Amino acid sequence: MHEMALCESLRSAIEEAAVRERFSKVARVRLAIGRFAGVEVEALRFGFDIVMAGSPAEGAELVVLEEEGTGWCFDCCETVPLAHRLAPCPRCGGERLVPNGGTEMKIKDLEVT
Repeated sequence: MHEMALCESLRSAIEEAAVRERFSKVARVRLAIGRFAGVEVEALRFGFDIVMAGSPAEGAELVVLEEEGTGWCFDCCETVPLAHRLAPCPRCGGERLVPNGGTEMKIKDLEVT
């Protein structure tokens, strides 16, 4: 389950921010996760509570914002929204698409005290 490793990286980023920005407690963490990032959100939520124990984010609310997927269509030469990786182009119906958005996971913001 790579979600635990993601939580460990998230904890490190939060601890570094706490030192840099001089805060001691995080009330809310908002994460943007792309539709194609390959992250199981429920496993991430489970791991988040465990991994954040003893950190500034212990007890923090985790808010997950799903970001849309996009792809480049070689047939109509446009970036288009994609519901899933193998979907045809919603503009021209072409099937030669390369996903180019929705693969990221990033911290949008932290609510701190």
